[in-house]
Amino acid sequence: MLARTFSNYLASFSGLSRSAWLISLASFVNRSGTMVLPFMSIYLTTELGFSLEQAGIAMTIFGFGSLTGSYLGGHFSDKIGYHRVLFWSLFLGGALFIVLGFVKSLLGIYVMIYLLSSIGEAFRPATMAALAAHSTPENRTRSYSLMRMSINLGFTIGPAIGGVLAAWKGYQMLFWVDGITCIASAIFFRALLKPKKVANESNSSKQVIDNQPVKSPYKDAQYLIFLLLTTLGATVFLQLISTLPVYYEKVIHLNEWQIGALLAFNGLIVFLMEMPLVFTLERKMKRMNCIAAGILMYGFGYVVLNSAPQSLAIAVLSMFALSVGEIFNMPFSNSFALSRTTDANRGKYMGLYTMTYSLAHIMGPYFSMRIAENHGFDTLWYISGAICMLTFFGFLAMKKRNPEPAKAAATTSPSELSPMLPIEQVS
Repeated sequence: MLARTFSNYLASFSGLSRSAWLISLASFVNRSGTMVLPFMSIYLTTELGFSLEQAGIAMTIFGFGSLTGSYLGGHFSDKIGYHRVLFWSLFLGGALFIVLGFVKSLLGIYVMIYLLSSIGEAFRPATMAALAAHSTPENRTRSYSLMRMSINLGFTIGPAIGGVLAAWKGYQMLFWVDGITCIASAIFFRALLKPKKVANESNSSKQVIDNQPVKSPYKDAQYLIFLLLTTLGATVFLQLISTLPVYYEKVIHLNEWQIGALLAFNGLIVFLMEMPLVFTLERKMKRMNCIAAGILMYGFGYVVLNSAPQSLAIAVLSMFALSVGEIFNMPFSNSFALSRTTDANRGKYMGLYTMTYSLAHIMGPYFSMRIAENHGFDTLWYISGAICMLTFFGFLAMKKRNPEPAKAAATTSPSELSPMLPIEQVS
């Protein structure tokens, strides 16, 4: 039975193009170098001596850059081609990582973080365009899933190595390794991946969504409510790469390699469990129930940190809850967004969906750092839990007012186009 399950799991990735594997391999190399971002808050507060609020502003600026980069990456992928955007985003991003390691002034760091995230985030839409060009409609979902798995595996390795390097050689080494892996990925793309035009697929504006006429996302009230709830949930979840590492260092007193191992644990859980768990969930649960359950797990993952005694074991339990919540929420959240689209409006719908995570990057770090600094981490975790409860009931109310068609779960694979997770954003 185990052998058959493993065989079927491997078979799900058969028939993918060589280019899809190359893109995923390059993404793995790139994400294996993800070392600066998870430790940025700790670097700013301990190494450079800035306050928690100033570190929160830096991460908020990262969110503004992410918003800018997401737009520019999509725009220039259409104008000059994804191939050029991929190369220059990685190459220039790598160079900026190295330069950032030498900047010590607060204003200089703010400027560099904005430039870095703006250029680095252009990688995301360009990668989506590349995979669309090098896959067919029949295997596109699996192509995206392959890349998502490679990213999570890379992130499992990157923070763990980063924690060891920070403790052994200091934070300066992280900027060099992150920069070099970005540049290496850029050269890899340029040398082995040849540009290819996206096939012209059906663009009929007469398609329907769940038996309803096609509409603009700005006029889709249900979708706008969904985006608001998604933004609230993402704002809480994204503390994983901003506030949580600082909490580990200041409250639980973990060292860099322990913090890196905890963050790597998140990537490992998602890598190992997402495909089989989603495969089961899409047949056992309604999509909106999965989304709501994931939000509830986020809340538990943060509130449990207020348990006594505060220890590494509690931190591991918290990270496990956040990781499982991510698996429940994000693939199915993306599936719902896709279920509202057709070929005629998919770009606008998914553009708004992707921007919810950029907005969460803008709001979350600043407000969470301010709350932690002025009222303590305990208060922050209780507020995070309260927001998750509010969002949980919001999704359930949304489901009650708009019942899901019986066949909705099979309409779009939950794995398709999964957004880059907070931890998969830049490097």
